[in-house]
Amino acid sequence: MIQMKLNGLDVQAEEGWTVLETCRFYGIEIPTLCYKEHLSPYGACRLCTVEIGEGDSTKLVSSCTYPVSDGLVVRTHTNRVQKARKMLIELHVALCPTSKVIQDLASKMGVTQVRFEPKWEDCVLCGLCVRMCKEQMDGKAIGFVDRGRNRRITSPFDIKSEECRLCGGCIWICPACQTRCDGPNPESVLCNACLMTETTCLDVYDDMQCWMGGKGECGMCIREDTVAKEKTE
Repeated sequence: MIQMKLNGLDVQAEEGWTVLETCRFYGIEIPTLCYKEHLSPYGACRLCTVEIGEGDSTKLVSSCTYPVSDGLVVRTHTNRVQKARKMLIELHVALCPTSKVIQDLASKMGVTQVRFEPKWEDCVLCGLCVRMCKEQMDGKAIGFVDRGRNRRITSPFDIKSEECRLCGGCIWICPACQTRCDGPNPESVLCNACLMTETTCLDVYDDMQCWMGGKGECGMCIREDTVAKEKTE
């Protein structure tokens, strides 16, 4: 068993587990877009970012691809992590504003503005469809071509693949194919239809963690200065 520290607690993990798998085993919710259980991890969206290390030597890593190791120190909801995730979901929203999956993630993270120019693309290059076709449907009918800004997903030579079984697995798993509630031609970049209130805990603490899970998630957390004010009154 691997001995490590997770959000200040000494925990154990199985050999070969990733940080994300360990966090989920202990009930810690971490947002993901390109990750699906039973598919190989890809680390494209980076939304599962966590902070590892101690002191001044900490760094951000994608938890879905980072393996656990003895003595590893992981924090999942620090201010630094939260800011990084919000910036990343802003980028994803700007890339594909019509995706319900991405819009729901943005609302859940409390994102109320997008600082990047919207692209209105129909693919976020998460690779879920490629892995689904290859690993679950044994089709290998689609894949990535080109690099950089020209990178895209298509069938070999851009013609209908003989390996395609028309199973629909690629469409089923695609986050861009799941259109947001107001349809494929929304007026705004952000819908915020499912917006949750932003936590106040990070105004006081560096880590957003309490015994109920992420601070603010249970709805019972209040700011320290409010408590102090009530005691003086």
